[in-house]
Amino acid sequence: MAALVAENFRFLSLFFKSKDVMIFNGLVALGTVGSEELFSVVAFNCPCSPARNYIYGLAAIGVPALALFLIGVIWNNHTWNLVAECHKRGVKNFSAAATFLLFGSIMGRAAVAPVTWSVISLLRGEAYICALSEFVRPSSLDKFPAEYGAEVLARFPCKDVPANLTKVRDEVTRRLRYESQLFGWLLIGIVAVLVFLTKCLKHCCSPLSYRQEAYWAQYRSNEDKLFRRTAEVHSRILAAKNVKHFFGFVALDNEEKELVQEFPVEGVQPSPQWNAITGVYIYRENKGFPLYSRLHKWAKGVEGNGPSPEGHEMLFLAS
Repeated sequence: MAALVAENFRFLSLFFKSKDVMIFNGLVALGTVGSEELFSVVAFNCPCSPARNYIYGLAAIGVPALALFLIGVIWNNHTWNLVAECHKRGVKNFSAAATFLLFGSIMGRAAVAPVTWSVISLLRGEAYICALSEFVRPSSLDKFPAEYGAEVLARFPCKDVPANLTKVRDEVTRRLRYESQLFGWLLIGIVAVLVFLTKCLKHCCSPLSYRQEAYWAQYRSNEDKLFRRTAEVHSRILAAKNVKHFFGFVALDNEEKELVQEFPVEGVQPSPQWNAITGVYIYRENKGFPLYSRLHKWAKGVEGNGPSPEGHEMLFLAS
């Protein structure tokens, strides 16, 4: 029993540590669904007032979606790689297709959360009903009294209506909820088709075989993990040496003492080396041999990032 439990925990650990894009996007979508549900329960409160409903309803859908989009752009490593690339080298070495795909990758990853938010908001319907209830044409409603106008229609989302308009309010709410959910399902279908076409285009245009592309993804993931882990140890040892130089001693625990003894750090890497391994990477081949990252290219001593006559070009799309 204990072995079974340990195996399940190991599986869950590997699952959540995975860098697979679909898993990451799924977790982002689930988090967005939970946030939207919490927002609807706690924060959403239609003003039920003409001219205010429309602004509030659209803001309830659009403003959180915009904020989630910007957060997605900020959290995407490609964004800052692109900033570093433009600052250090410019984009003159990128083809138009590579530049387009790079921006598409950043925008596509950042759009997962806002699209999910918009879809859930439309399927729930509260914000849509709040925004458009006052614009329903009274002539399209059965037995709607002529003395009532947009002010009464604007109060429909709050159920604050005269008793003789209860059935009319239910009809308006049902009609608007139908429209809202229809737009939500259409948005889901459009996004699904776009994702499918994008995946097909990516694999059709890739110069790599499926297995080599999978290997490239594994290499990037392992390189990133090892680089971060080594950088953390290197910076700790360097900090310990500098603190010791200042105070004459340094207070280290047993693990840190072992690190200092095992990995002697003589100095720091010069800025040109950091610049060489930082920025957007376009897949290159040098005399038929693949170069899987900027660090790999630097280690092989290959200069430049422009396309070579015998090289291939493919955008770094995965995280």
